[in-house]
Amino acid sequence: MAGEIPDLVALERTGTGKGAARQARRDGMVPGIVFGGDKEPLAINLPFNELLARLKKGRFKSTLFNLKVDGQEDVRVICRDVQRDVVKDLPTHVDFMRLRRTSKINLFIPVEFINEGAAPGLKKGGVLTVVRPEVELVVTAGDIPEKLTVDLSGLNIGDTVTISNITLPQGTKPTIDRDFVIANISAPSGLRASEAEDEADADEVPATEQSDD
Repeated sequence: MAGEIPDLVALERTGTGKGAARQARRDGMVPGIVFGGDKEPLAINLPFNELLARLKKGRFKSTLFNLKVDGQEDVRVICRDVQRDVVKDLPTHVDFMRLRRTSKINLFIPVEFINEGAAPGLKKGGVLTVVRPEVELVVTAGDIPEKLTVDLSGLNIGDTVTISNITLPQGTKPTIDRDFVIANISAPSGLRASEAEDEADADEVPATEQSDD
């Protein structure tokens, strides 16, 4: 089922046009617009500092938000555009699109690893190397998985976990059309060094004895 969707709190913007937008920026707000969903566009203002903090976290355009505007019903939205000042590179306007529960969107879903104690490779000192701590999936807005779970039971040194090893929710698929690696269990550094030395020794050719003739 869907995980916790972060709230995004905004104010309805009463005025429209460049004058109202400039006033919003003077008041420490960033003007925005919410469109789609068979409803009229809604002009909003977002607190500048909060928006900037979210932008710095990354993947703002691939995060589903629960938009809360006083006097309006909460609605799920996803960012479609962030306009920035060409000199300061700070946000000056944001566009959001309303989503139906059946809408398909791309989101990054975190990966959780379980049963590490049941992995023989880790018991032998192997190292779990996580290649993708999160995976971008095409999901349905009304049924977003909270996380993807990887069961490490029975995995040995040298074993690899790919996306095909993970059971995805119905209607969900990766954005990458190939069987990519999620994680692997590699040998501990000491063992790798020892193997490398053994290979080097095997590659050495013994010197031939010279005749005294």
